[in-house]
Amino acid sequence: MTKTAVRACLSILVLAGFTSPAWAGELIVVGGIPLDFILFALTLLGVALFHNHTLYVGLTGMVTIALYKLIFTGFKTGDGFQGLSLHLQHEWVVLANLFCLLMGFALLSRHFEKSHIPVVLPKYLPNDWKGGFVLLVMVFVLSSFLDNIAAALIGGAMAHQLFKSKVHVGYLAAIVAASNAGGSGSVVGDTTTTMMWIDGVSPLNVFHAYVAAAVALCITAYFGAKQQHAYSPMIKHAHESTRVDTARVGIVALILIFAIVTNVVINVKFNHLADLFPFIGVGVWVAILLSVPVRRPDWEVLPDTFKGSVFLLSLVTCASMMPVEKLPPASAMAALTLGFVSAVFDNIPLTALALKQGGYDWGGLAYAVGFGGSMIWFGSSAGVALSNMFPEAKSVANWLRHGWHVALAYVVGFFVLQATLGWNPEAPHKSAPAAAVELPAVQESGAAQ
Repeated sequence: MTKTAVRACLSILVLAGFTSPAWAGELIVVGGIPLDFILFALTLLGVALFHNHTLYVGLTGMVTIALYKLIFTGFKTGDGFQGLSLHLQHEWVVLANLFCLLMGFALLSRHFEKSHIPVVLPKYLPNDWKGGFVLLVMVFVLSSFLDNIAAALIGGAMAHQLFKSKVHVGYLAAIVAASNAGGSGSVVGDTTTTMMWIDGVSPLNVFHAYVAAAVALCITAYFGAKQQHAYSPMIKHAHESTRVDTARVGIVALILIFAIVTNVVINVKFNHLADLFPFIGVGVWVAILLSVPVRRPDWEVLPDTFKGSVFLLSLVTCASMMPVEKLPPASAMAALTLGFVSAVFDNIPLTALALKQGGYDWGGLAYAVGFGGSMIWFGSSAGVALSNMFPEAKSVANWLRHGWHVALAYVVGFFVLQATLGWNPEAPHKSAPAAAVELPAVQESGAAQ
């Protein structure tokens, strides 16, 4: 292509960005599915097929969808570059918080690994596969009061030491599932449940998600621990003279305290500021920088973590541009479907739309959109963060083949919840919901948590 042709194409794109075509704002539908979803589905297919080039696939998909919306449909916030600018202004805090947390918690996991706690832990864990099972229970408990990214990375750091750096993909899927399950019933354990709390949902109306989460944990932890024990048993009676580095333990605690306190203070006490600045992510980095004189962080892990973080942000950005304006009518089956959607579609906008719609059983929805993201490695931020530590996990085929027990656990846990407590929808706590419509395209595709 000549330079003149390139300049002409760029001129057309720039002109399209500043002017609204006659068809702007109208969805282009192919076979009943908006073209936005088809482009996103092709991006996700590219991630699945070219898992060694996920960053470039994600960025290509993001740019393609953004150009399509610039030229044809516009954004929810307006047409052209003005609409794109307003859209990014609306999303930048979520993206910045997520980026800071992914980068910061990578350093946290290395501090935890070098504290030698994972080395001495085998002395206190059961023998054979039951040791791996208990480790997953520990991740579940940690995630109930920590961010699920931190819980997953701590679990990954322990597994890296305990299993001689040979961690089965099925066990990695179980770690992600345990971290997402642990946060599903706690309003401080996951971004989606915190959103519910801020929006006026009582923490008690989310807590019963643990009925489903506990069942799901038992299933995936059993099969995952069995897989891991057959692949690489836990080291026992090794490094018995190793001492714990209490300074690094203190640094880990400091980072987590800053994350939790900032989350609670900003999102609960000053939630009007939450959309203005990435306080939570910055709080984590303040703690990291304060700890530098005590122990040097492993800055060397950041380049690879950066690539994985940018990949996740590209998928979250793609998801934010999808025209998901309505959800199906609130019901148990709708919540179950949203769980599968959450495996590949960002659960934050899904939760926001459900809160706007109202009429859900919030515990059932929290479990669905929280645990559902564990079914694919990029379906949750915890999965993406852990895959940065274990690159062999970046394969949808391997994740589904070896982590099959996660999908089984999700379905069994959901139906146990329905059989025991039933579906208990809350009356809309905000405004009346808009008329709901079916979205077959959304039910067939999905996103990164």
